[in-house]
Amino acid sequence: MDDSQDQLHNASDTTPGQRHAFVVEYRMASSSETIFDAWTNHFDTWFATPGEISMIAVPGAPFWFDVLDEGERYAHYGRFLRVEAGRLIEQTWVTGRYGTDGAETVVRVELAPLTEGKDLRLTHGGFYDEASARRHRDSWPQILEHPDATLRPDA
Repeated sequence: MDDSQDQLHNASDTTPGQRHAFVVEYRMASSSETIFDAWTNHFDTWFATPGEISMIAVPGAPFWFDVLDEGERYAHYGRFLRVEAGRLIEQTWVTGRYGTDGAETVVRVELAPLTEGKDLRLTHGGFYDEASARRHRDSWPQILEHPDATLRPDA
């Protein structure tokens, strides 16, 4: 088993209080502070298309970014709900077809030592249907590999 598989996650399909929600826990190689900084200040170095972003991580502030995948652009929109330096990022998350299908979902990223050696817990919920939630539940583990791969000292 390679390192990335060893670091991978625990995903569950139910999250109290959110329709069509899931939780992914992930063991990060980088510190909580580094991951927080990557998520709030350098999102286009590991997720968004470089230069195709407007994001200031302040509660109430809107954000927008594009993702380029196989020649197609996918716009993402939302606003920050909560930001606690080094610990918590909570934001609404809206994408189009084959994403959230226009539903204003909520992504919550908790950064801290957690049970079983995991130190990032991502909760994503509020999807219109299970199919959309499943697509995101299946995608987040691969996405969460990107900041670690980008930020590792040996990368």
